[in-house]
Amino acid sequence: MIWYVEDDASIRDIAIYALNSAGFETKGFEDGLTFWEALKKEKPELIVLDVMLPGMDGIEILSKMKDSMEYSRVPVIMATAKGQEYDRIRGLDLGADDYIVKPFSMMEMVSRVKAVLRRSQPQQVSKLLKVGGLVVNLDEHTVVVDGNRVQLTYKEFELLRMFLSHPGMVYTREQLFSPVWKLDYMGDSRTLDSHIRTLRQKLDSYGKMIETVRNVGYRWEVGYDK
Repeated sequence: MIWYVEDDASIRDIAIYALNSAGFETKGFEDGLTFWEALKKEKPELIVLDVMLPGMDGIEILSKMKDSMEYSRVPVIMATAKGQEYDRIRGLDLGADDYIVKPFSMMEMVSRVKAVLRRSQPQQVSKLLKVGGLVVNLDEHTVVVDGNRVQLTYKEFELLRMFLSHPGMVYTREQLFSPVWKLDYMGDSRTLDSHIRTLRQKLDSYGKMIETVRNVGYRWEVGYDK
C-alpha cells in the first residue's frame, strides 16, 4: 500500500491514478492530521509526502515518524516545490529516503517509488549448509573448507549439496546420478565413483564423511569426527 499525502486534489488524484496503473494499491490524504490518525491504525509500504500541508506540514510529520520506533522504518519520499532546497536538505537530514521536485512527471514519481521500495526491502539471507568448518553457500554457489575457498565443478557441488541437505541418508547410485547428470542411470558406476573420489580429495579431511555403503551407494555420515 502506497500513501500519497498532498493537499492539491488534482495532483493527488493524478498521482494515485498513476500509482494504481503501475500496479500499486494507493490511498490519498489531503492533510497531515488526517494522515497521522490513519497511520496509527495501519502502516503503508511507502509514503509520498508533500512538504507544504495544512495543519501539520511534511517536515513535522517526517520528524515525528523518524523519532518513533513504530514508524521510523517506513520509507518516505518527500515532494518539494522548485526552489525549496532548504526543505529538501532538512528532509534528507531527518531520514527521508528520497525527494522529488515539483512539478514532476508521473513516470518519474512511479520510478522513484519502485527504486525506494527495492532499496528498503530486506536483503535475502544466503542459504548456508554448514558442518564444522565446511560451509556451502547455495545462493553464491561457493564452498569453504576451514576458511579456504574450494573450487568444485557443477556436478561435484550438486553431489555435496545432496549429501548435506540430508545427512545420514543413504543415496543409491541411481538417486545420485540421475538428478545431477540429468540422465537415466545406465548401471555404469565409474563416472559417479570418479566424481565422489575427486570430491573427497577437494574436501580434505571432510571428505572422509562421505561414506561408501557397500552394494548400495553413498551417504554423508552424521556425527563423524574428522
